[in-house]
Amino acid sequence: MIKIAIIGASGNVGTQLVAEALSRNHTVTAIARDPSKLGVRPDLNLKPVDLNDSTTLIKAIAGHDVVISSVRFSGLVPETLINAVKKSDVDRFIVVGGAASLNLASGTRLLDSQYFPEEYKPEASAAAEFLAALREERGLVWTFVSPSMEFLSGERTGKFRTGLDDLLTDDEGRSWISYQDFAVALLDEIEKPAHLKQRFTVGY
Repeated sequence: MIKIAIIGASGNVGTQLVAEALSRNHTVTAIARDPSKLGVRPDLNLKPVDLNDSTTLIKAIAGHDVVISSVRFSGLVPETLINAVKKSDVDRFIVVGGAASLNLASGTRLLDSQYFPEEYKPEASAAAEFLAALREERGLVWTFVSPSMEFLSGERTGKFRTGLDDLLTDDEGRSWISYQDFAVALLDEIEKPAHLKQRFTVGY
């Protein structure tokens, strides 16, 4: 049994991470402004926390084996969250990232391509900056997990591929992954670490 703290546990991805972790008999602390929507379940501890309150956040995540961040990047100062995890003395930090920092076949980042939607650039750029900050971090065992370009609710098939810094596409050229299978891949990484201090991506 692994003790897992999930920041942003009430979001689209966070709820799937909670469900997947509990299905594997791990103990989960769900951290969010209002985690009550997750309901009462065995091995699930609910912690209402504002991310701007570093002292309360550190207390909430201390004592766990791994911390997962599944929150938006816009307005988030990377060092604030990174330092909170370090001060909590948790060994591992896993971040639900974005696809925009992945490379296309041309070698260009998806974020820098002419086709990337302008309205998504603030969040995507902030996610890329968070990854850059992690890559400079020497005192933390981190993993940054990028979904594919389309990230949406779907089925838990347990069948997917993983890669490193290149965008994954299927045989029809589509780049996508469900929240459910993304959660499977992330929990697999927790149970059998293969990408310590590294980014990896998940797709069909």
